[in-house]
Order: sequence, then structure tokens, then C-alpha cells
Amino acid sequence: MELQIRNLSKTYPNGVEALKGVTLTIPRGMYGLLGPNGAGKSTLMRIIATLQDPDAGSIHLGDIDVLAERERVRETLGYLPQEFGVYPKVSAEELLAHFAVLKGITGRRERREVVEALLRQVNLYDVRKKKLGGYSGGMRQRFGVAVALLGDPKLIIVDEPTAGLDPAERVRFLNLLSEIGQSAVVILSTHIVEDVSELCSRMAIIDRGEILLEAEPLAAVAALRGRIWRRVVEKAELPDLERAHAVISTKLLAGRTVVRAYGDARPSTGFEPVEPDLEDVYFSTLAGLVGPTNEATVQGVAR
Repeated sequence: MELQIRNLSKTYPNGVEALKGVTLTIPRGMYGLLGPNGAGKSTLMRIIATLQDPDAGSIHLGDIDVLAERERVRETLGYLPQEFGVYPKVSAEELLAHFAVLKGITGRRERREVVEALLRQVNLYDVRKKKLGGYSGGMRQRFGVAVALLGDPKLIIVDEPTAGLDPAERVRFLNLLSEIGQSAVVILSTHIVEDVSELCSRMAIIDRGEILLEAEPLAAVAALRGRIWRRVVEKAELPDLERAHAVISTKLLAGRTVVRAYGDARPSTGFEPVEPDLEDVYFSTLAGLVGPTNEATVQGVAR
């Protein structure tokens, strides 16, 4: 089963074009949707989750017309939004059982077995009777995944799932998503490049409502080899470098600035070649240096 999105558009009443003819084919497994805040990611996720209507376009999940058969979609959909509320004075076990009833799991024995299995899967079984108000951010996110997994969904959407998590919780959460991606279409919408780099076999980069690049992360990185250059400079030198070269990112390092630039040849004296990473792909794409007409793309980054 795959998700096919064709020519999806959405303009809000204030005139903001959130989506501009978005077309994607998303196979089973982990699929990353990368983009800055305000790029259109959440709008796309809400439309796929049947929470919003597009102005134009179509979405099909296998033989299901997502826009016309909302109830069929919801039967096989798991959705973890960027922000979701919980009842702080209720235990995880109690609330998950309540959601299971809403999902149609009405038999007491079946419901108990499903709740136990899901809490074990997300590693919350030992704290199942603890009130949700006492959960950490990562624990709440894992509880959200348990809710999303009710009913054995074939399409799972997670929107900015690791924002605010500490490193240990982030690793646990990403490992959980990776396991889930073996049997379902899982869309990971995020602005954190590292999440996509570690998890996803395919990805798309979106900005201002348009898909700028659709790629396999490893292929996208490989296509930039020989095009990314690094130089460490004083902060005062940065404006001149940015005027003279295609600087794609800067980072502070021990009081100095590490500059990464894009170019087919060494930009100037002092720059050294470096192995590219997915962050370089991301920033080069947002800067318009990699895309549908770029030479690197023609060689296989996007299709």
C-alpha cells in the first residue's frame, strides 16, 4: 500500500498559499517531510489526516479515496499531532483503554490485551498506572504513539515528534518509529534534519507550500560530493564571504564561525573540501542550489 498525493493546493482566507500543487508518492516505510516552520508541513499532514479540506487535488491510500472516504481512512489512520492534550489526573492505562473504546475495541478482554500490548511496545507498561501529568515529554510522546497505533493502522502521521525531547528520549522515540515503519506508511513531518537522516529511506523538502526536492537521503548526500566546502573565519569576515560565495550554513565554534559553502570548485583560498551530510542537502535546497533543474538532481537525487 502506498499514499499518492496529486496536485494538492490550499490557500487560507488571509491569502497565504500553504500548498501549491504538491505531488508525492509515499511508499510503505519511514518517509521524511522536511521544511522550516511555516513551510506547509502541518497543513499537508492535517489534510491527509482528513482534518482539513484542500482547494484542489487528490489523495489515495491504496484503493481509498482519502478526500471522499474519510471514515475508511480514519479506520486505518494513526495520527500524532505536534501538540496533543492528555488528562493529567488519569493513568496511561485508563486513558488508552478509553481511546480503544472510541476506536471500536469494545470487548473487555480484547481491549485489555490491546492496551497491554501497546504499552509494552512503547515501553510504558511499568508506569502504566502513573498519572499522565507526571510523565516526561518523551513519555507523553510515546503514549501518543500508543494512541496512534490503536486499530493497527496502515497510515501513521507524526508531526514534529521530537521537538523538546532530551537526547535519550529522542533516541528511544526514533527507535520506536523505526520499528513501526516496517509494516505501515509512516510520515515523519519535521524541521529536524537529523531525525530524517537517521530514520527515513525517502524524503521530500518543502518550503512555502512547494516540494523543492524528493529524494533518497543517501543519494541526495552522495550527489553533493565535491560541492561542499568548509572554512573557519572570524565573525567580522562573514558578511564579505556571504556576498562573494554561496554560503549555505554557519555555526559558532570556540568563538569563531564555521562556514559551509556550495560550489563546483573551491570558492577561494582557505576553503577545504568536506564530506556532505543531509543538512547540506537541506540548506542547499532551500537556497535554490539543488532542485529539479540542478545538475546534481538530474544525476539521480530526485525523481
